[in-house]
Amino acid sequence: MDCTVYLEDDDGLSILNARMVRRGLLGWLSRVGIVLVCLCCIVSVLYMLACTPRAEDEQLLLPRVNSPTGKEGYHAILQEREEEHRNYITSLKKQISQLKDELQERSEQLKNVQGHYSDALTVTFDHASPEKTQTDLLDFLHSQVSKAEVHNGVKVPTEYAAIPYDSFTLQKVYQLETGLTRHPEEKPVRKDKRDELAEVIELAVGALNSPEDGSNTPKRTYTSSDFIEGIYRTERDKGTLYELTFKGDRNQEFKRLVLFRPFGPVVKVKNEKLNMASVLVNIIVPLAKRADKFQQFMHNFREVCINQDKRVHLTVVYFGKEQAQEVKLILENTSKAANFKNFTFIQLNEEFSRGKGLDVGARAWKGNNVLLFFCDVDIYFNAEFLNTCRINTQPGKRVFYPVLFSQYNPAIIYGHHDAIPPIDQQLVIKKDTGFWRDFGFGMTCQYRSDFINIGGFDLDIKGWGGEDVHLYRKYLHSNLIVIRTPVKGLFHLWHEKRCVDELTPEQYKMCMQSKAMNEASHGQLGMLVFRHEIEAHLRKQKPKSNVKKS
Repeated sequence: MDCTVYLEDDDGLSILNARMVRRGLLGWLSRVGIVLVCLCCIVSVLYMLACTPRAEDEQLLLPRVNSPTGKEGYHAILQEREEEHRNYITSLKKQISQLKDELQERSEQLKNVQGHYSDALTVTFDHASPEKTQTDLLDFLHSQVSKAEVHNGVKVPTEYAAIPYDSFTLQKVYQLETGLTRHPEEKPVRKDKRDELAEVIELAVGALNSPEDGSNTPKRTYTSSDFIEGIYRTERDKGTLYELTFKGDRNQEFKRLVLFRPFGPVVKVKNEKLNMASVLVNIIVPLAKRADKFQQFMHNFREVCINQDKRVHLTVVYFGKEQAQEVKLILENTSKAANFKNFTFIQLNEEFSRGKGLDVGARAWKGNNVLLFFCDVDIYFNAEFLNTCRINTQPGKRVFYPVLFSQYNPAIIYGHHDAIPPIDQQLVIKKDTGFWRDFGFGMTCQYRSDFINIGGFDLDIKGWGGEDVHLYRKYLHSNLIVIRTPVKGLFHLWHEKRCVDELTPEQYKMCMQSKAMNEASHGQLGMLVFRHEIEAHLRKQKPKSNVKKS
């Protein structure tokens, strides 16, 4: 019995445990359900927050008050969106158009810059080429012009390093480097030289006739017949520089064009108007004795300066007392005969010094800045040269060192004193009549201000020679542009040179070299040196000719 009761208690306990498990499972399930419901609610809330349309989109999606609904409403919305896109596209097109206009404006500015720096007469840039190519070419041309002596002078170490100019007209070229085959004055034989100068003149005429920007005023038409003369020189590492002078619109007015060929096309650098009508030239002549030569000088001075040019002042600086009265009388007679008052006579009672005389004459001028021409009594010039002197000088900018044509001994040239023609007929630029005096620097044109600022002559140099080279070197060492070119209107008349013992060894050597150069050409001197051999040859030929006759 005890055992049975025991069994009944175990069954009840099992039943009780089962019920308790069932209740716990139902509670757990309910709690899980509640959690799931909460999670669903949270996800729903998050979904609604994330997917709810913005106010501006809601306004587009929801039908407006008094607006069509359904299909018509959405059609209206699409039309509105399409209109907005069309407006946006129109705005973009306007911006693109503005950018194009700005690009075109920048292109025009670039063209103007190119024209300012190069102003090429024959160069046309290929706008289809890359922009870098154009920029590089423009930079190269501009650098070549900058390196050449166009706007400013270049310091030169010695007189031998200076590059001289050659001069030319429509028909002839006046050149320094003649050698043994070329002539000091000649028509260009080589076709390339003829074509080069003809092209430059043609381009200059075209530039003069091209209309000026913004000017409607009619102007004259220039032709090659208006061309007076030009100078040019070639620097091997830069190019060829040309300066051409044309007749101006009025008397004593000129037009000068500066052109540059930098290893290729010619580039116009300047086109300037020069008015020389009021430019006075003060001719300074140092003198000692030589009254007969001064008489000859004044004869030419009266014809050229008084009768033709009429814009000249003469300053004579006389050394010593001997023949001083004769020289003063020549001046006074010329003044009375030609009614000429523009002269100054300065007498110095000291030993002759060319540099001292020119320096005193230059500093004696008391007027405004004046153009000085340092001259000698044995120099012959014409009116054309005086304008060349004016054109090639500019205060603070340019000085002019013309290379004159030096005459040989007329007795050797013409063979006999009776056959010597008048002086004006002797002045012919030929190989057998003279030579370009490229070793002489005495005849020069510069403004008085430049002469004073450079320091004038070295007054320690006495007598003949040397002072002109020192002054020339000063200008070469400065930033002034030195124009060195042969001039067809300036001659050194032959006279016998005497090299006195009082000269220093260097001056005596220079004097003897000048004396040898002045006598005759190489061929003529050779005939004199070998005249005995020539006479002996002729004597040997006489018997042969007699035998043939017999």
